[in-house]
Amino acid sequence: MNLLSIIITIATIISSKAWSSELKMMDFNSPKEYERWSAVNDNVMGGISTGQFTYDGSVSQFTGELSLANNGGFSSVNRTVAPLTNNINAVNLTYIGDGRTYQLRFTTRKDGYPINYKHEFETIKGQQQSKTFNFNDFKAVFRGRLLIGAPELVAQDIKQIGFLITDKTPLPFVLKVQSIEFLNFK
Repeated sequence: MNLLSIIITIATIISSKAWSSELKMMDFNSPKEYERWSAVNDNVMGGISTGQFTYDGSVSQFTGELSLANNGGFSSVNRTVAPLTNNINAVNLTYIGDGRTYQLRFTTRKDGYPINYKHEFETIKGQQQSKTFNFNDFKAVFRGRLLIGAPELVAQDIKQIGFLITDKTPLPFVLKVQSIEFLNFK
């Protein structure tokens, strides 16, 4: 094998590994990650639910309590994300839940208007879980209603990532988020 063939072989191996492996990761074991997140709760519409992103000394967590008073019943947290490359088409989430259902959400901007995309996921109380979500399985929504004719969710349009709970159960909640990995899922 000549030198050029060796270089081409190595470049091909490196390239194929880069395309099939993790492309970007958020590490929630870092004490700085939670500081990038902000809460939006139903108090923006008169409700009194609480929610926040905190760090418990080892992992970031989405915590709070839903209230149905004043037509409330949701809590969310989100953060902006750096531009993603167009070859990303999935996200892997590792978490420990409380037995409730949450939404993983992305926000894009098209023609100056935000479009939210959601994917629900269930948790098992106290059990670590890891799930991969393809972008084409996310549903476009506006204030809880599905949007018809919205563009597909594509990586380079994503401006924010977030979590939302809206299961109408007026109890405390805790979602411990361990990692988010953006992937090229084949």
